[in-house]
Amino acid sequence: MYDLIIKNGTVYDGTGDKPFVADIAIKGRKIEAIGELEEVSKQTINAEGKIVAPGFVDIHTHYDGQVTWDPYLRPSTYHGVTTVVMGNCGVGFSPCKPEERDWLISLMEGVEDIPGTALHEGINWQWESFPEYLDILENKPLAIDVGTQIPHGAVRAYVMGQRGINREEATQEEIDRMSQLVKEAIQAGAFGFSTSRTEKHRDSSGALTPSITAHKNELVSIANSIGELNSGVLQGISDFYDFESEFDIFKEMSQSSGRPISITVEQMDQRPDWWHQLLDGIEAAQNKGINMYGQVPPRATGINMGLEVTLNPFTFYPSFYDLSKKSLEEKVATMRDPKFKKKVLSEQPVSIGNPLVEEITQSFNKMFRLGDPANYEPDPDSSFEAIAKKQNISPQEVAYDCLLEKEGKALIYHPLFNYLPGNLDFVEKMLNHPYSISGLGDAGAHCGAISDASFPTTLIQHWGRDRTRGKKIPLEKLISMQTLETSRLLGISDRGVLKEGYKADINVIDFDNLTLHEPEVLHDLPAGGRRLVQKASGYEYTIVSGQIAFENGEATGALNGRLIRNQIS
Repeated sequence: MYDLIIKNGTVYDGTGDKPFVADIAIKGRKIEAIGELEEVSKQTINAEGKIVAPGFVDIHTHYDGQVTWDPYLRPSTYHGVTTVVMGNCGVGFSPCKPEERDWLISLMEGVEDIPGTALHEGINWQWESFPEYLDILENKPLAIDVGTQIPHGAVRAYVMGQRGINREEATQEEIDRMSQLVKEAIQAGAFGFSTSRTEKHRDSSGALTPSITAHKNELVSIANSIGELNSGVLQGISDFYDFESEFDIFKEMSQSSGRPISITVEQMDQRPDWWHQLLDGIEAAQNKGINMYGQVPPRATGINMGLEVTLNPFTFYPSFYDLSKKSLEEKVATMRDPKFKKKVLSEQPVSIGNPLVEEITQSFNKMFRLGDPANYEPDPDSSFEAIAKKQNISPQEVAYDCLLEKEGKALIYHPLFNYLPGNLDFVEKMLNHPYSISGLGDAGAHCGAISDASFPTTLIQHWGRDRTRGKKIPLEKLISMQTLETSRLLGISDRGVLKEGYKADINVIDFDNLTLHEPEVLHDLPAGGRRLVQKASGYEYTIVSGQIAFENGEATGALNGRLIRNQIS
């Protein structure tokens, strides 16, 4: 007798092959049989007219703190994700000496916009070394599987102390010690090593991330320590201001170690061709046998603005300073006063000396109503600037009125990266590149401005069904991109496809009704911490290791997930 049979579903098996109608039988934690099955089972799901696909594998998350207190790892689990990998971008909480805890929280708060108060309240520090961290996680109840990477920032601080935090050059002895720690982490079960070389990554005080100035020798030596094990992956991000020099570092890390490396690829308005140059460099490296990949997003990296989140178009207007401290209800009541509206619209924003933030809050040609369902490829004709011209009013007034919609809970969407032409044509090319990997959702992070943990839903809904302003992508390819391809990059061979003997991580999706909703603000982090959470409807069942973990997006209480460890042959 089987434990569970999924009947008559349209199976997208994760390989990229065409779908087929079949039954899938589960026994224990694995897929037992696929075909036309008549055997009896303890439980049956009727999936007729529904998509049956592998559970999604998200390789770019920041649950390093949240995993210690939250077994359900929302919002990823609203989007069919059954495996997450954290420790990206060189930030995390292990290894860590007691005296470095506050600084690591400050680094995570600054880089990933996770409330420091929540991290202080939620993390129960029971470890120092990375192997100890894994042992703690192994005993945590989990609804989905969790994998780890060891972050460069934490390693630098652990070995070099304040010198590492201050971005000083490491001695050879310190490099050797860092390399040994990373090697021990991989041996203990970490899937890889991550680093950051971007000015966008700063701690909560504004100081640059400690890995940004690390010399090539330091990074290559660490990569080689992983290469000695013939296991593990590398992940990095850079501004690539000096393209040749920066790209050479990442290429050498992969070439010298023999290990795969993925690098963040996004289109920036200031350097519109940079992403293409980077992907061309990756393809050239692959042609020479160097295992490099571009990690790409399925939509624009966008900022959400509103009265409940970090920014709105009037954040730096003098009349808004006092208002920002009030409750949402008080904000709405004040803003509905015509006199207050007139006063605000007569003002100019005060410069804060941060060009990027000022650009985000004042570029009305790139502001849109996000809406419900969320629209992530808005027409430029629907921008606040375009609407203002049609109505013969200022774009500021359009933004002001939008903020009051939905009793002050409406969100304004500003596509920051990947939206220069006013569409997602750049992203289409990124996704179709032979050496791109879907990622960059940053689940668990950017709590006050960005809500990109929903990337898996965007990938299949927008690109596989809804896109009208350009080409779609075959659904079988999209599903493979976030199942088989992500799993194999990390060397995880027991999931990502629906085949007999494989792990029973499965989504049953009502694809016709799959809907990505507007994010909402919740105060459900420890210490009442605020975060943006975006839900989706249409995920009828998400199965983890043979048990139904989520039904219609809600947890069943099954905790069949676990820490997964990299296996070294």
